Amino acid sequence: QVQLVESGGASVQAGGSLRLSCAASAYTLCMGWFRQAPGKEREKVATISSGGTATYADSVKGRFTISKDNTKTTLYLQMNSLKPDDTAMYLCAARVGARLSVCGGNDFDYWGQGAQVTVSS
Repeated sequence: QVQLVESGGASVQAGGSLRLSCAASAYTLCMGWFRQAPGKEREKVATISSGGTATYADSVKGRFTISKDNTKTTLYLQMNSLKPDDTAMYLCAARVGARLSVCGGNDFDYWGQGAQVTVSS
């Protein structure tokens, strides 16, 4: 069982920055951030494998950066140049079971409670 605890959600104005954090209670193969806005499907935002390979959704490339600390159990999402369309509940996710693709797909094993990010114009 892996527990994930997010922090850092807030309300900001467009163009601003936020950093989300997610503390995991154990080692994982892949960690990622998803987001879900009211009335929209859940979107995979970014992932990072245990080896450090990062992937991003096209909608956030060049603005968001995913990273982990040296212990590899704390995940971060640095969000810059925020837009109102980035408004959503951001969910931390972790995978411990092997898949054909370490971070591929959306079937992650554990999920956090979420951190609300609201961007006003």
